[in-house]
Amino acid sequence: MKKAILLLLLAIAFGCDKDDNTTTQALPPATQSGKGTFACYVDGKPFIDKSGGWFNCFYQVVDGEYYFSIGGNSANNLPQNIYIQTDKKQIFEGGSYQLLQLSDGNAYAGCGFSYSITENYQSYTNSNYSGELTITKLDFTNHIVSGTFWFDIKHPVTGETVEIREGRFDTLFTQ
Repeated sequence: MKKAILLLLLAIAFGCDKDDNTTTQALPPATQSGKGTFACYVDGKPFIDKSGGWFNCFYQVVDGEYYFSIGGNSANNLPQNIYIQTDKKQIFEGGSYQLLQLSDGNAYAGCGFSYSITENYQSYTNSNYSGELTITKLDFTNHIVSGTFWFDIKHPVTGETVEIREGRFDTLFTQ
């Protein structure tokens, strides 16, 4: 009898599917009030920045050219960071921008993969792996920028396609 109870307890402890919070956790809502959020799904799993909204976000004019950058970090995921940027490209509220290769005049996205202190990789959107950024709010008075995004990239180690979906951010930016 003791053996049967022990087997039953072991079956319950190791054989049952546990509700894995990393695959069922909902993303924060898409807002436009500077809440300090950055989130998306990476291959169906939530990627939620846990820095409390203290990630680096800027929209600046340097030598007459516009640069935008936002990114989030999640130590529990691969990739560990996801970022979206523009180089020498002005953005507008309501504007949508194709995420292409890293070059002047483009919007692009990237991800950082770290496997150890010495093994770090970056992967960027390009002509084969692209996506879209939409700026839903750009408020210069209150320094709020909000938007949505999606993109695909090639995993730098496995070569598989990594799908970034339902991305959203809502934060303050520096000029």
